[in-house]
Amino acid sequence: MEQTELFEAPSPCIGVCENSPKGYCKGCMRSRDERFGWHTMSTGEQLQVMKLCARRYQRMLERKQMKAQGDVNLELNFVEPQAPQTDLI
Repeated sequence: MEQTELFEAPSPCIGVCENSPKGYCKGCMRSRDERFGWHTMSTGEQLQVMKLCARRYQRMLERKQMKAQGDVNLELNFVEPQAPQTDLI
């Protein structure tokens, strides 16, 4: 158990509950499953989701910036990186 798992993770919800075309909430960048399962996740799982949300938000900003600059090679197919798998044996 990590030290951060000793404290409850705050919900990333900011009250802007609207889905993007990719299926993520436009406010917190969580997927539907991540939003609905938030209260049943362990603190470690919640923190991992928050890290994924931060990455999604950063990529969204980068895409917007590229689009504003007129980059014709803008990548439209967003692939969600997979969280590292840990085997507890």
